[in-house]
Amino acid sequence: MPKTVLVTGGAGFLGSHLCDRLLEQGCEVLCLDNFFTGRKRNVSRHLGNLDFELIRHDITAPFFLEKVDQIYNLACPASPVHYQWNPVHTTKSSVLGAINMLGLAKRIGASILQASTSEVYGDPEIHPQPESYKGAVNPIGIRACYDEGKRCAETLFFDYHREHKLTVKVVRIFNTYGPRMQPDDGRVVSNFILQALRGEEITIYGEGLQTRSFCYVDDLVDGLIRTMETADNFTGPVNLGNPAEFTIRELAEKVVELTGSKSPIVHRPLPADDPKQRCPDISLARQELSWEPATRLEEGLKKTIEYFRKNHDG
Repeated sequence: MPKTVLVTGGAGFLGSHLCDRLLEQGCEVLCLDNFFTGRKRNVSRHLGNLDFELIRHDITAPFFLEKVDQIYNLACPASPVHYQWNPVHTTKSSVLGAINMLGLAKRIGASILQASTSEVYGDPEIHPQPESYKGAVNPIGIRACYDEGKRCAETLFFDYHREHKLTVKVVRIFNTYGPRMQPDDGRVVSNFILQALRGEEITIYGEGLQTRSFCYVDDLVDGLIRTMETADNFTGPVNLGNPAEFTIRELAEKVVELTGSKSPIVHRPLPADDPKQRCPDISLARQELSWEPATRLEEGLKKTIEYFRKNHDG
């Protein structure tokens, strides 16, 4: 029997790629999305597939199913532009969404994976960040709706595991990029690519010396599925990201080079609570999942640039 899999946030950037992969593996996929940041066009080619069902629903409200084997809980705006637009709803998406999906998983006996985030580490004081690091988050800052919402969701997952013996998995996702990123999401990769393609100034905040690690979406999806398929006693949390570290300045220069753009690079003040360094220690993922990213930054950027040229240039 094929597995039936529920993907919340399934029409979003990451969720739609996960739906693609699960369908390729022969799963029946239920894609749940409220379309705040998700887009129907991301999954439109599956609408005639009898193994795929698209459902409009906001996970801050309960959702009822009678049979599903696995749940991937990805639903929550993930870029500052979107999650700060309605910060109260962002927190509700993480906290109430976790409660509702955990309740569903408990009732029907499904395994459930939580897409957490490197943001739980805040502006880290140790580098790179292992899963044992407890983080340095500002609980009243403008990013806290996302950071603290995800931290609370992790708490709920582990309490359901301890109290109800629920099979849970928690992954902490670091910067991910690739086709289907939204042009208005405010993320650094999409910002730089669009500015370069349009010949606009490429905006760097601060000196551009802050570092990030960039994981291509195909590699990240592979890590999600490998985590879900681990033994029931492996809960995580496990970091999923690329340990190859680049400064924001280096990323901007690489995008200019690959697009052939004449865009100048300009500097603006650094936003509040913007982390100076963010890089995963993926020792646990290598050990437990036999996973590490396979896509080089230049290769992934070329694919992403090509997507934006076709869909969002101009």
